Amino acid sequence: MFDADFFRRWMTATATSVDRDAERLTALDSPIGDADHGSNLRRGFTAVTATLDKEAPDTPGAVLTLAGGQLISTVGGASGPLYGTLLRRTGKALGDAAEVSQEQLAEALRTGVDAVRKLGGAAPGDKTMVDALVPAVDALGDSFAAARVAAEKGAEATVPLRARKGRASYLGERSIGHQDPGATSAALLVAALEEAAGE
Repeated sequence: MFDADFFRRWMTATATSVDRDAERLTALDSPIGDADHGSNLRRGFTAVTATLDKEAPDTPGAVLTLAGGQLISTVGGASGPLYGTLLRRTGKALGDAAEVSQEQLAEALRTGVDAVRKLGGAAPGDKTMVDALVPAVDALGDSFAAARVAAEKGAEATVPLRARKGRASYLGERSIGHQDPGATSAALLVAALEEAAGE
């Protein structure tokens, strides 16, 4: 079972990963986006950890709801609303429980991913963060490690795809051959789950 401390560790691990990989995320975003994905997410997750340090919510759902709200208010572009929606809807799906099981987390995260798909109108194969999140949620029932591997493979699989959603879709054929930055950062978020669990 996972308590609020675990979810705070998840957000802190994500912030550390995003900070470490910010330049790589921005480099991926440069040819097919606004070249600000890494810097935007770094700003957002830095604000998330600062807020969690101050407020320290006492349930898993409250941690994610607060984190999601912080991302929406501090991150520009599309990634703020998308990541904010993912975490807020996941948090709301977890409700007020003091502890949640891995199965409950997987179900709640699926609710969050569905909300992201609805917000962005994206499906698997559209070269977005959804390409990493959907396989990760499907694998989460097995283990956090399986979810990480699935997310990383999903992100890598965006390279040959033509973007059908978001800024990259304006490039048409020229979006082919580039790994999607949103799918890459989504894989970091999933990898941080495994790290938080100490697996």
